[in-house]
Amino acid sequence: MQISLDSPASAPQPLSPYYSQVARIEHPDGSVLLFVSGQIAEGATLAEQTRGVFETLTALLKAHGAGLADVVNIRTYLTDISKLDEYGAVRREFLTGTPPTSMTFEAARLFRPEALVEVEVVAAVPAR
Repeated sequence: MQISLDSPASAPQPLSPYYSQVARIEHPDGSVLLFVSGQIAEGATLAEQTRGVFETLTALLKAHGAGLADVVNIRTYLTDISKLDEYGAVRREFLTGTPPTSMTFEAARLFRPEALVEVEVVAAVPAR
């Protein structure tokens, strides 16, 4: 098993230099697990921020030869759980196949005060 940590140059860069955006675990059979750090995005509304988050997640996964279809687990943090439907509508635009396992939490505050949503994912990429 080989483990690497990075913030791919082809994706939006992290807002802090103190963490890596992706942990890549390569298994001897060629399969890969990707753990993607929580992502936030700019935008005036929850929908705009959610769209930006999923665009960033898409870029991070792509940099590792994966896509949103490979996501097996998603964790979402919302500052206002009453807006879950607004978040869910955008999420469904991006996650169109069988839904991954999921947890959603309400958090009083996120990494940046203006952030309304943060999403982290785990992706499983079969051996090619």
